[in-house]
Amino acid sequence: MRLLFDIAYTHIAGRLRQTVVSIVGVMLGVGFSIAMAALMQGSQDDFVTQLIDALPHVSVSDETRQPPRQPALDRFDAVEMFGLKPDDDRRGIRNPTEVLALLKALVPGRIAPALTGQAVARYGGGDVGLAVAGIEPAAEKRVSRIAKDMREGSLDTLAADPNGIVIGDGVARKLGAGLGDQITVSTSRGILKRLKIVGLFHTGVTTQDDGTGYVGLKAAQILFERPNAINQIKIRLDEVGQARAVAARIEREIGYKSLSWEEANQSLLEAFKIRNIIMFTVVGAILLVAGFGIYNIVSTIVHEKARDIAILKSLGFAEADMRHIFLIEGLMIGVLGSAAGWALGFGLTELLGSIRFELKGGLTEVTHLPVARDPLHYLIAAVFALGSAGVAGFLPARKAAKVKPVDIIRGAT
Repeated sequence: MRLLFDIAYTHIAGRLRQTVVSIVGVMLGVGFSIAMAALMQGSQDDFVTQLIDALPHVSVSDETRQPPRQPALDRFDAVEMFGLKPDDDRRGIRNPTEVLALLKALVPGRIAPALTGQAVARYGGGDVGLAVAGIEPAAEKRVSRIAKDMREGSLDTLAADPNGIVIGDGVARKLGAGLGDQITVSTSRGILKRLKIVGLFHTGVTTQDDGTGYVGLKAAQILFERPNAINQIKIRLDEVGQARAVAARIEREIGYKSLSWEEANQSLLEAFKIRNIIMFTVVGAILLVAGFGIYNIVSTIVHEKARDIAILKSLGFAEADMRHIFLIEGLMIGVLGSAAGWALGFGLTELLGSIRFELKGGLTEVTHLPVARDPLHYLIAAVFALGSAGVAGFLPARKAAKVKPVDIIRGAT
């Protein structure tokens, strides 16, 4: 086998310029595919991490997936019904104390109740739509990272100040208000309440920073005229991977709609899968083009070394030996190109990861290019490269193995 390697090395070294060009082609394909994979995987991981940190793992609301069965259907053999009145019952989750106790026994994680609703915040002539969440600060700190995202003030102030509110820094910027200012919050039912800004937070999730406010649970119940009511239960699990199973179990037990973070963002996660398919398709195309360069150089060597092949076969080399020689040549180029591509990919990944900038306006705030430094990217790129190199070397190798020495020596074509 050592002799076969020596012959293969002599062949590719004899055409150094073309060999270098082929190696560079493989190197660029591997390097850019690693950098592309690192950037796309990094952006996906960063986005998912922000979602997991900013949103509850499971959210239970006072809705149901299916409309409730009408009592008339149980009592009468009705086919159609007319004149149904909407349910004006606005109590939220019924028997909240019992439901919370059940969930604490059922769920491996932390639980926090909330009452949410839409309102308008006014200050100095400016109006901003606000999603108001009435919370228990101590419980909220266990299920979200809002306390860690505070820029000014404290979330704990809500427990002591019934007229306090914590808003996103984007809301404060739109209103032109700051810490300590009094803003007016009004609901669609005409309830007005003067609240003092006791804290500003910044999560990096644009929609939350620009349109969310937190008040005490009792203050929200007064604001929305829903005494002793809650309409949402936030759950943060010990194992985030169990979110789907836990949400399904909760829904079976209590009947209310339970959403895992995966289900709530299912369209985005499916878009990531499609994007990954596109990414690997592009990577495969890049390395396929590099494979044509390898095919070209090995085919040229086979053509130029026809007499050498005839002599080797006359000396007793088998057809398998001929295939191995030229297959080794293709794989040598692939290995060298992959090694150089790894170095290029590492350099590009580090360069992209060092870029810093400020970009807002999307779902999340981006301050740098997130990259994923995953050894799997290097392995996948190398497998693609060696696979294309092996195919590119095999086709000429098969042709070389079929050469008949007597035809070459007689000058036959």
